[in-house]
Parts: sequence; C-alpha cells; structure tokens
Amino acid sequence: MRARAGVIAVGLSSLLMAASSTDVQTLPGYSAASSRIERDWEAKFRDIPTPQNFRDYMQRLSARPHHVGSPYDKDNAEWILSKFKEWGLDAKIETFEVLFPTPKERVVELVEPKKFVAKLQEPAVQVDPTSNQQAEQLPIYNAYSADGDVTAPLVYVNYGVPEDYEQLERMGVSVKGAIVIARYFHSWRGIKPKVAAEHGAVGCIIYSDPHEDGYFEGDVFPGGAWRPSEGAQRGSVMDLPIYPGDPLTPGVGATKDAKRLQLKGVTTLTKIPVLPISYGDAQPLLGALKGNIVPESWRGSLPVPYHVGPGPAKVHLKVQSNWDIKTLYDVIVKIPGSVNPDQWIVRGNHHDAWVNGAEDPVSGTVTLMEEARALATLLKQGWKPGRTIIYGVWDGEEPGLLGSTEWAEAHADELREHAAVYVNTDANGRGYLQAGGSHSLENFMNGVAKDIQDPEKQISVWKRAQLKAIANATKPDDRQDTRQRADLRIDALGSGSDWTVFLDHLGLASLNLSYGDEDGGGIYHSIYDDFYWYTHFSDTDFSYGRALAQTVGTAVMRLANAELLPFEFTDQADTVHRYVDELQKLLKDKQEEITERNKELEEGVFSATADPKKTSAPPVREEIPSHLNFAPLQNAADALTRAAEHYKKALEGASKSGDLSLDSATLDSLNAKLLQTERKLMSADGLPGRPWYRHLIYAPGQYTGYGAKTIPGVREGIEQKKWKQADEQIVHAATALQDEAALIDSAAQQLESGK
Repeated sequence: MRARAGVIAVGLSSLLMAASSTDVQTLPGYSAASSRIERDWEAKFRDIPTPQNFRDYMQRLSARPHHVGSPYDKDNAEWILSKFKEWGLDAKIETFEVLFPTPKERVVELVEPKKFVAKLQEPAVQVDPTSNQQAEQLPIYNAYSADGDVTAPLVYVNYGVPEDYEQLERMGVSVKGAIVIARYFHSWRGIKPKVAAEHGAVGCIIYSDPHEDGYFEGDVFPGGAWRPSEGAQRGSVMDLPIYPGDPLTPGVGATKDAKRLQLKGVTTLTKIPVLPISYGDAQPLLGALKGNIVPESWRGSLPVPYHVGPGPAKVHLKVQSNWDIKTLYDVIVKIPGSVNPDQWIVRGNHHDAWVNGAEDPVSGTVTLMEEARALATLLKQGWKPGRTIIYGVWDGEEPGLLGSTEWAEAHADELREHAAVYVNTDANGRGYLQAGGSHSLENFMNGVAKDIQDPEKQISVWKRAQLKAIANATKPDDRQDTRQRADLRIDALGSGSDWTVFLDHLGLASLNLSYGDEDGGGIYHSIYDDFYWYTHFSDTDFSYGRALAQTVGTAVMRLANAELLPFEFTDQADTVHRYVDELQKLLKDKQEEITERNKELEEGVFSATADPKKTSAPPVREEIPSHLNFAPLQNAADALTRAAEHYKKALEGASKSGDLSLDSATLDSLNAKLLQTERKLMSADGLPGRPWYRHLIYAPGQYTGYGAKTIPGVREGIEQKKWKQADEQIVHAATALQDEAALIDSAAQQLESGK
C-alpha cells in the first residue's frame, strides 16, 4: 500500500503490516489494512455512549422553556459549551443578531351566529412538572405572521393546499375576503396562509384535527402520547421556499454590522395574519359553518358535520407582534484533522425549542453531545481523524433555520472550499432508521446501517429497515426493488431542518438521520413536549438515542478517516433516471388533467359562487402542451450512468489485493475533485423565482415547504403549467448533470492512471 502513513492512529505503520486483507470487509474509500484499523476504532467508539448520560443531558436541557431570546436558551448554549470544554474539545460560541417576532396580542373569536372566544392556552397537567411554567412559555402563535385585525366569514379549506382550492372552485366556493380555517398536515404550515392569500383570503387559522393529531390516533396526553383537545402546534410560517434564515439579511451572515433590509422589504413574511389553535378551540368554529358538506376525504374526526361555508360563521382574528432583534448562540467544536485538515466533515443539530422541547430538538442534541464526548475519549486514547470534524449546535432552528443558515452564510467561502459532507440530526424517537440525503452517499449510508445493531430486535438497523420497507410496499415492483436492490433507497431532502443551507445553497453532500415510527407524535411544538412525555412515551430507556449516536458517530468517523472520500455514483445515477421517468409521467398526467378540466368546463361542472362579488376570474379553457423536449435530460442521465460505472470500475482496479495503490499527491487531487461533485449540481442563478436555492436536483417545493421536489425547476414548471420554464430548466439540469458526469469521468481516468 502506497497511501499515506498515519491516516488514523498512532503506531499505524505497525498495524498496517499486521492487518490481513481477508479478515475484515474493506470499507469504501479505504484499503483493507486501514479498514481494519478504522473498524477497531469504531467498535471502541460504539461502546462509549451511555443511556444515563442521554437522560441526564435531556433533563438539564429541557428543564425550562428555551426559545430564541430566552434566558435559558443562552444558559443552555453556555452549558453545552462548558461540557465540550470539560471533555477537552476546542469549542466556542458564535453569535448572530436576527429578527424574531413574539406575540403581543392574539384573538380568535366567533362573532356570528353566536359568541365564542378561543382560549389559545394549553393547560398545565398535574403529573407533568414542567407544563406549569406559563411565565416562561411562548404562547400559541405562528412566528412571522403579518400583523392584522380582520373580521370576515369563515371557510373550511381542508389542508389548505393548492388542490383543495381547485376542489373549492368546483364547488363554487370562493375564499376572497374570507378567513380560512385549515387543518395541519399534507404541507408545511407556512404554505397554508401563502395559498390562502393567493386566493384572496384576509386571514388564516390552522388547527390540529384529532384525525391526524389526537384521539383518532390513540390515547391523549397525559394518558397517552397523542395531542389533547387543548394542545396546539406553534411554529414558523416564514416563506422558507424563498429563503430561510434571518429575514433581514438574505444571503449574508446576520452579524452585528450586517446590512439589513427594512421590514417592509422582507419577502418571507406572510401577507395575511395567521394563528394556530387547538381542536378544542376549532370545534365551535367548524360547528358553526353551513354550506356544502365536504367531500369524505376532507372530514376529520371532530364530532361535528364538516361544512365548507362560507357562513353563517363569522370570525374575528387579530395578531400583533413585537418585532425584535434577538441574539443567537451557535456552539461550534473543531477537531483538527491529522492528514487532510483542509477538508471538513460538518455535523449539526439545533438546541433551541418552541417550549421545553425534549423531543424536538433535545433528543437529537443529546445525541450530538454524547458523540462528541465519545470522540473526545478516543482522542485521549490516541485516535486522530484524518479530516477536520466540525460540530455545530445551532440556535434558532425553530423560527426558520436561523442559526445554521447565518453561520453557513458567514462562513460560505470557507465551506465551499473545504467542506465535504454535512451530517444532520434533529428529533429522535424509537423504531426504524430513517435516512435522507444526497444519493452519492446512499451506498455509504447503507454500509454504516449494516454495522449498527438495532437495540430491540438484535439485527442490523439496515435489515430492520429493509423488512419494514418490504412490509409497507404498496406496489409489487417496489417490494421487489427493496428485496433485490443491494442498497436501500434513501429519501431526497427538501427543507425543514439545518441541512438546508449546506445542501440547497452551498452544494455540500448531506445526510439527515434519525430513528422513529414507533412512538406517538401528538405533542409536537406544544408545552407537553418535555422530559415527562419523552420518558413515558418515546425512547423511554434512551436505547435509540444510543443507536443514533452510534450511527451518526460511525458515519462521521468513517467520512473523516477515508483515504478517498466514499462517494459512490451508481446509486445516484439510478435515482436520477427515476426522477426523469417521473417527470415524463407527470407531464402525461398533467396533459390528461387539463383535458379533463376543459371537458368539465364544456359540461358546466364548475358552479357559480353564491356571492358574485367574491368570485375571482372565471376558469378558462387551457391549451394542452403537446411536447417537452426531455432528450437533454435523458442524455445527461445516461452520461451520469456511464461515468458512475466508469468510476466504480476504476476504483475496483485501483483497489486490487485490498490496497488503494495511490500516492499521497494523487489522493489529494482525487479528493479535491470528489469534494466538488455535489457543487456541479448547483446553479449560480438559482431556481426560478428563488435564487437563494441553487441545487438543481433537490429543493423544497414552493407549495410543500418541507417536502422535496426533485429536479425542481422542471417538476414545478410542469406542476404550475409554466411550460417555457420547464423547457428551459430541462436544459439547465441536464447541463449540471453533464458537468458532474465529466468530473466523475476525470476522477475515474485519474484512478486508472494512478497519478
């Protein structure tokens, strides 16, 4: 082996000579000898995390409400910093100044046909000792709602997504001049007021229906895990699909001397006032509605007939906020690399919460802390990472990914030059491994998952995830794919957590990891997301917290120590081909939809609204697009497949006899190329209408918010019937894929030449 000595540990040369190429499976990016050493260190690492530590950290961090700007938020950041320093790590706090509105006045009241005033208050529960901290709790509200005071007829809009308004149009119901009430789920909350405003509504109320988020799912808190009748979901309604982070400093770090927009110039605030309410508060509002009975799929689980309205229900909605600048406290740890210090593996989780936040985010924060403690322990035993590892414990994630975005924007040039991968966690629970990310890391993540044991089933978390995917498959082809494909598929990432700036804006290959699906989720963003709930209804013994620390820590170590960055591109190429096929099917479906809509218009299916003054422009016949030229995208996907196979074959040739027969200079050159592969998928101009988002393969949807849209410029062009945009974006995405394929081919040729 001609790779560099000292890749991982003290005394490496003697260990390399002793290692056998036949007694351990070679890891991607490693020689057989260095794989042996890496696996030994990983085994030591996975023995270190202790469930009692997770419990102790969580009890401390979630003891009091710690939203942005609160005293305990700062106190938590300083305590986390003190722990890192206690363990011997190089740590510091970086601060940023951001806009964070908090409520001054909130009103939701039914004024006709009878009077009802919403409580907008979650009651303390006797058995739950932290639920009574009312003086410190943020009240029920939506951050970044516009201020407003409106009284108007109420209209029920189901989930409040675009297709629901198409159904309302068919029913002859307009929301122009109305206040809409929408239930949570099926889109991110910020989409609901956005779409409502686009259709002329003057206010928006979002409620938690027990069908998705209460007694329909199971026993309610404190007897069970699900949301009680007066529980409500706080949350941001910032228009994240435009840009996340501080609304006043888009694209630059929100340092004290940063140039800031005026509030009137901010594009990410809602256009209408919006408030969330509980299903206890929602029931009288919905019960007062008349008009059409809703379609079956629109019906929740409240004991009222679900009518659309408008009227006779009339509602008064008022929102007034304090528009203050608050300080963020990001805790940053740096573990210098011993071989490639200028290449970085970045790992993050946030520490702020809406209230006490035991599940979201503390269950993930404590995982990161225990990982860091375990790595600190290994450092004292002689382990050294090959690449620099940076841990970030972000502040301000809940209001709009503030801490991670501002830090990454402030360090953007360094990150573009040095950062190879970002690994994210957020909340964690009990159950199955859930993984999303860049598909160049799909094969890598499968390898990690096969080495982690599920704490309950005593099989690998990979095998357990595969069995679940087989059982849950709704199509025979999907079931067969899961059984036969060597790697389990990982999800594409949109937005909704701290990977967003790293993947979507800067082009870092990214992963997001957690365990879940076996615990109730009915306390999200409520006062009941606390230590009592978590230790009674979620990962009660913290065994899956330990599993997550083992999973993420193993991934971080493996990425940091690989002689060659362990990207693999055949899975990525396969996934891109699937996306291209989906786009062609989407076009066909859209053509059929337009044909059917035109037929309905001819047959008079669309009703006239009862109030002509509130009728928007009548529906008109649409032209059916006959063709989009997918050839550039198909050719680019084929080029990526060829390049991926070329690279795979070249890497196998360079790894004969279990050795990476490459010298130091060649490895440096190859790693520099591989670090740029995700960057090739970026556009300097960004996506149509939202230039902050630059990734041409992954982005949050403009009308999903969190959920990913893949090849988004093309996909959303088709969905929104912007045919010229779709045609142009096909070319842009194809060019990016061709550029990535060329870079991968160049790396393959260098592997073949060995220099």
